[in-house]
Amino acid sequence: MRILEIRTPAGDTTGGSIVTHGEIIDAIESSIHQVELLSPKNLQPELSVALRSSLSRLSSLPPLPEPAKLRLWKLSYRLWNACVDLANTAGHSDSDCVSPSFYEEHAMLRQVAADLITFAGSIPGVPSADLKSASFLQKTGVLWHGLRRFDLASACFDRAAELASKIEPASSEEDRRFLLDLNVSRAATAFESPSGRVLALALLGRSKKLVAGDPEKHRLLAEQYFSFGKQLLARDQSSEAEESIKLLNEALDLSERGMKIAESENEAASLKDLRAKTLRFMAAAHLQSEGYEDVLRCVKAMSETVGGGGDHPSLGFLAMKGYLGLGRYDEAENELMQMAGNCRIPAEVCLSAVEVFMKEAAEIGVEGAKAVFMGLVERCAVCPSDAVRIVERVLVGGGAVRARLAAELASEERVVALFRENGAGKDRAVMHAFLWNQSGADLFRCKDYKTSSLMFEKSMLYIPYDAEGRNLRAKCFRVLCLCYLALSQCDRAQEYINEADKLEPGIVSAFLKFKVNLEKKDDDGAIAQIQSMTKCIDFDPQFLTLASHEAVACKALTVAVFALSELLNRCTSSSSSSSDMREVSILRNALVLLLRLPEREQDALVLLRRARDRMAELGAERLFGNQKDTGGRELKWFANHAWNMGMKAGKDRCYAKSAEFLDLASEFYCAIENGDDGMADGEEMACKSLILAVSGMLNAEKESKLAMADCDVRKALFLLDKAGKILSAILNKQFAESTIEANFVFLYTFNNFELRGRINDPSSQVQAIQSYINTKFCIAKHLLQLGLHAADGALANPEAAKLALTTCLKIDLTSPSPDYRTVALILRKLIGVSISRNGSREEAEAAAMEIYQQAHQIIVGLQGGEYPVEEVKWLSTTAWNRSGMHVKLGRFTAAQKWMKMGLHLAKLVPEMEAYAVSMIQCLAQFEKTEAGSMERGSA
Repeated sequence: MRILEIRTPAGDTTGGSIVTHGEIIDAIESSIHQVELLSPKNLQPELSVALRSSLSRLSSLPPLPEPAKLRLWKLSYRLWNACVDLANTAGHSDSDCVSPSFYEEHAMLRQVAADLITFAGSIPGVPSADLKSASFLQKTGVLWHGLRRFDLASACFDRAAELASKIEPASSEEDRRFLLDLNVSRAATAFESPSGRVLALALLGRSKKLVAGDPEKHRLLAEQYFSFGKQLLARDQSSEAEESIKLLNEALDLSERGMKIAESENEAASLKDLRAKTLRFMAAAHLQSEGYEDVLRCVKAMSETVGGGGDHPSLGFLAMKGYLGLGRYDEAENELMQMAGNCRIPAEVCLSAVEVFMKEAAEIGVEGAKAVFMGLVERCAVCPSDAVRIVERVLVGGGAVRARLAAELASEERVVALFRENGAGKDRAVMHAFLWNQSGADLFRCKDYKTSSLMFEKSMLYIPYDAEGRNLRAKCFRVLCLCYLALSQCDRAQEYINEADKLEPGIVSAFLKFKVNLEKKDDDGAIAQIQSMTKCIDFDPQFLTLASHEAVACKALTVAVFALSELLNRCTSSSSSSSDMREVSILRNALVLLLRLPEREQDALVLLRRARDRMAELGAERLFGNQKDTGGRELKWFANHAWNMGMKAGKDRCYAKSAEFLDLASEFYCAIENGDDGMADGEEMACKSLILAVSGMLNAEKESKLAMADCDVRKALFLLDKAGKILSAILNKQFAESTIEANFVFLYTFNNFELRGRINDPSSQVQAIQSYINTKFCIAKHLLQLGLHAADGALANPEAAKLALTTCLKIDLTSPSPDYRTVALILRKLIGVSISRNGSREEAEAAAMEIYQQAHQIIVGLQGGEYPVEEVKWLSTTAWNRSGMHVKLGRFTAAQKWMKMGLHLAKLVPEMEAYAVSMIQCLAQFEKTEAGSMERGSA
């Protein structure tokens, strides 16, 4: 309930005394008199508070008599007029002299004036009293609306509408104008609330019947429709665009109807201006909703109406955007050209049009847009910031075509001249940034190096010639070098990097020179450039790493190895742990690269020696890392590669290198930490490596046909002794997962035998063979090889040969299926060894006879052909022939023994039957002769 509707019982007293109407009205008049004496700058809220308090007290009294009502009416008008004077004074005063609270206090006084006249009510003799009261409320509501106090404005309009409802429909023209103003004002306030939009449109629709026949009323209502449409359009929401178009259509319809009935030129002109403005905003609304055909219709409607806005600067702009939306780029370009040729259109509008055109159709209307902009540069005072805006719009959307157009615009002499003026430094930096970052760098990342190089070149036009510009220019030259390297234009890249080096010498320029040499396949030049890089003041070892990567990418492995070698030299001189960890990676990478190069085994050997020496110097864990983590893998990698290179060198018959590689492998394997079983994980491989290394040394001697030097023999013995200790531990442990093969045990024994012979230690040779016989890895074929080697050569050892061959014979004969060819070979060698052994002739004869007898025992009982026939023939023949020497020397008993052995062996072979007959006859003749000799001797 509003305060003016509150009533209190008659006879209410305040302070114990009865207050009359006259006293309260006197207080009101006194307050109004004070208002009349005030100025805008000293208007205080106490007066409006006092007036509202007096009016509240007055409303609590019985109804006013007629004289009191009349007096209130007059006081209401006095207060209203005083407010008008205050408003006029404030309007003509300096804004600084008016307090910000003045306007709200002024509206509050107007509200009190409206409340006074409304409280007084109708007075006999006063015409249209309700209309006057409603007018006060309506005008006060307009003030509250202007202050955006929409709740107070709405309350005023509602009370005014309540009073206006009493006006007869067929009232005067003044009444209809008031009703129109009230509806329009009330609609404007209701439209501010989303829930009140329906009411606002209903009020405007209700007002259409009030404008009939009056152009001014048509304009007033059309302007309100236009205001609503403009507000919705300003929200820039596609959902609001359609509603905005409907409201603007209403405004257009009202303005056109008003034009038809306008009688004066002023009325027609104002309606035409409103129509043109409405059409422009309708075109904008259609643009927002992408109704490009409707945009062109609006433009056409404005163009066809004389004085209807056809010459407005925005007309061509709207038409151009409509054509662009429809994809009619030629017509859009024509509109743009017409705008540029129209001197009445401001340069700012033309520049905005060029911006839009560049953004939408830069790839199609290149020449036209460029010509328009150049024309504007000549015609108008275009500033550098305008050129920056245009280039920015061209680059929006990206792409090579737009970038080339931006480059053309930016490189125009007339455009560049704009940035030479004083104060253009900031815009010049912005233009450089656009050409560099928004275009050149983006295209470079997209690998469009041709276009990006163009953008970088044009960006240099906007670099000042000062200290900072010198650095930027050098940077541009370096980036251009990269672009032309990517385009495989090495000569141009060389030119640019040379220029950069002149401006800003340093490691970056030196590195790019290195890249140019790589691309030109100039490995020698690249290596020389690496050496130059290391002499730069700002040199960083990381550039050597980068250089190695680049060289590998260009397949210049020799250059990559050189870069890593330089880096390795620097890491070796550093004592930091991080450098040490880095060193092993460098060693590994360099070794991998060397393995990919032909005939670089010697360099790989040097690297492995270096790794071995650094391991001895720093310790395995410090060089390779924690063996429980990556260090163990690194160490095994080096050991395995040394092993593999050693085996490869051995296959290639490079035995000396093979021995060195395997010797290094053994040291790496020995450095591997012990496993759970107490043995080092790499000791078995170390043992194998040592054995094969000694074998390589011995094979190298045979290959070169030069005897080993004493120091080499001692070294080989040292390696073999080391292997023997490991092998002994392995054999004693007898762990199930041992990977030591029988071949390596034999090879160890063979090498040991060979080297012990070099130092003339036959007993150790025999001991070596005996030790081998006692192992579980002893097999017949290896014993045979040992026996044959011990039996032949200048360093033959008959005792060792006999031990090996005898044991081998036993193993062969005890096998399920003996190889009698091998048995025959062993018997032959044993016979030969028995002859060459140290001792008396009788002992040698006895030993030989023993072997022949053993052979006879072996052959007896065998099936025909099971034992080689030729071997039996050889045994029989040699045994028979041995008797000849004894016959000559008169040792008839020994001769008879060997003859009988030969005969017994011959009888075992059917093929020797003829020989056996002759032997029998010869033996009988020999016995007969021997018997006759014995008889003569006894006689």
